[in-house]
Amino acid sequence: MDDRTIDTIAMQLTRLQRIRDRTAAQLSTWTKDGLDPAAFGALIRLCCDGPMRSGALAGALHSDASTVSRQVAQLVGKKLVERQADPADGRATVLVVTERGRAVAEEIRRRRNENLTRVMAEWTPQARADFAGLLEQFVDDFERTRPEMIAAMRRNWDETFTGTENDT
Repeated sequence: MDDRTIDTIAMQLTRLQRIRDRTAAQLSTWTKDGLDPAAFGALIRLCCDGPMRSGALAGALHSDASTVSRQVAQLVGKKLVERQADPADGRATVLVVTERGRAVAEEIRRRRNENLTRVMAEWTPQARADFAGLLEQFVDDFERTRPEMIAAMRRNWDETFTGTENDT
C-alpha cells in the first residue's frame, strides 16, 4: 500500500473522530438529566453481553475502571442498570440491565440505525455490505495489532524525541 493511501485513511479516521467528538459534545449539552452519552455505550455492551462485573465491563469497553465506574453510577442512578449479587461469588456484584434499560437501549439502537441509514441513503446495498465487512476487518485488525503499534510508537517516540532507546 502506498503512502498516499495510508495518509488518506489516517486523515479520514482523524476527521471522523473529530466529527464524533463534536457530536458527543453537542449531545452532552442537550442531555438535561445528566446522563453522559458515553454511558450509553456501557448500557449497550451490557445488553449485548449480559450481566458482568464492572471490571469485565471496563475491559470490554477498552476503558479504565474509574471511567466505567462513573458511567455505571449514572446508569444505576437512572434505574437503567442494577447491581445484583454475582451467582458465582456472592461477595461480588454483577451489573444487570433493567427492563427500562433494555427499552432505552432499544430506542438508542433504533435512532442510531436511522441516523446511519440517513448517512448512507445514497449507497447501494452492496456498498453498505462491503463497507460493513471492511470496517469490521479493519477494527479487528486494529485491535489485534494494537499492542505492537503501541510498542513501536513508544520506541519511535523515545528515539525521536529523547535520543534514547526503550526496550519496553
